[in-house]
Amino acid sequence: MEFKDRVAARMKALNLNATDISKLTDVSKATVSFWVNGTNGAKGKNLLALAKALECSPDWLSDGVGSPEVNSADQSKPGMSTADLVAQMLSSKAGRNLSEKARETMLAAAAEADTPSDPGQSYQPSNFASLRPTNEEIVIPQYDVRAAMGHGQVPPDYTEVVRNLVVREEILREKGVTYTSKTALAMINGWGQSMEGTINDKDLVIVDKGVQDFIGDGIYVLTWLHDLYIKRVMRLDEDHYRLISDNQHYENQTARIDDVTIHAKVLLIWNARKA
Repeated sequence: MEFKDRVAARMKALNLNATDISKLTDVSKATVSFWVNGTNGAKGKNLLALAKALECSPDWLSDGVGSPEVNSADQSKPGMSTADLVAQMLSSKAGRNLSEKARETMLAAAAEADTPSDPGQSYQPSNFASLRPTNEEIVIPQYDVRAAMGHGQVPPDYTEVVRNLVVREEILREKGVTYTSKTALAMINGWGQSMEGTINDKDLVIVDKGVQDFIGDGIYVLTWLHDLYIKRVMRLDEDHYRLISDNQHYENQTARIDDVTIHAKVLLIWNARKA
């Protein structure tokens, strides 16, 4: 049984449709369609959210390990928090094989999912320990691009330049930057030349991971046909986006909305220029 078959089986057992899953997991319908048709699997925070929605073990859902039954002693139960699901998975055989960094990332994601309204209480991974922001500052972590991609393709020229950033919140306000929550802020480094003039290669970009659907013309981090892009997006009609490259030497593309998964919205570009 493949991942998509396990998803379909639980959806049938619980009488859930794709719209229900989208609402329960707080992801776009396009992402759900990728799960249902087997284009992409769910990973990280999305896997935990999907397992919770389908009332089954993340281990079983991801790898077919164990049983899907919610009344088994080692499976998840309705009403369990995301943190409970993470703790359960990390204590399993699959969880013990994870690296310490992966365990830290999953714990941080669980805390963010369980306490979105109180970001000040969210769990901070140990590699943030040396960062001591004041009440007026925000810690913005490096966006885990590979986790966001699922089974997609990370560009070969993608390089993580800055790991963590502490920024005064008033600076963001002064620049007119608004976001869904502090914990949704993350950093990503631009790559390649397709957005040159707006986002140059290795430029630091602050994004809002809380935006996973098209909310109007703007620049988004997205997956299209299994590849990762930063593109300016415009909606053409009910079924298509226009993916725009700001560098005029690159052709713009028309993409079916169902083929596009939005991971985040670009809020701010910090251009590093040699003095």
